[in-house]
Amino acid sequence: MAKWKTPADCRYAKTDEWVRVESAEAVIGITDYAQDALSDIVFIELPNVGTMLKAGERFGTVESTKAAADLNMPLSGEIVAVNGALSDSPEKINADPFGEAWMIRIKPSDLAELDALMDAEAYAKYCEERG
Repeated sequence: MAKWKTPADCRYAKTDEWVRVESAEAVIGITDYAQDALSDIVFIELPNVGTMLKAGERFGTVESTKAAADLNMPLSGEIVAVNGALSDSPEKINADPFGEAWMIRIKPSDLAELDALMDAEAYAKYCEERG
């Protein structure tokens, strides 16, 4: 059994972000592997609604008691919602990275970019290889 959760309805970036397409929008957050590696998350910086970003561009920062990490866009698109609750309670990211702790919702500009991302099985293997 895998050590980290990798829901099958998500696609994964090598930079440890997940994306789940829900009708016309895509929801983005960091993976269970990433929150586990960071440990106790104490701060998050997220973009403003309306910001346009390309796949691979930085959309924010997450800081823990151990380190800070950039958050990178797995898909290109326009930010349509930001999870403001994380500003007050960034520790939710450690507790529920695929649920309550989603970070941004975007209107994707090119869903074909999903093809460049890993499925759950490939991402689980990638995490195991890194330990």
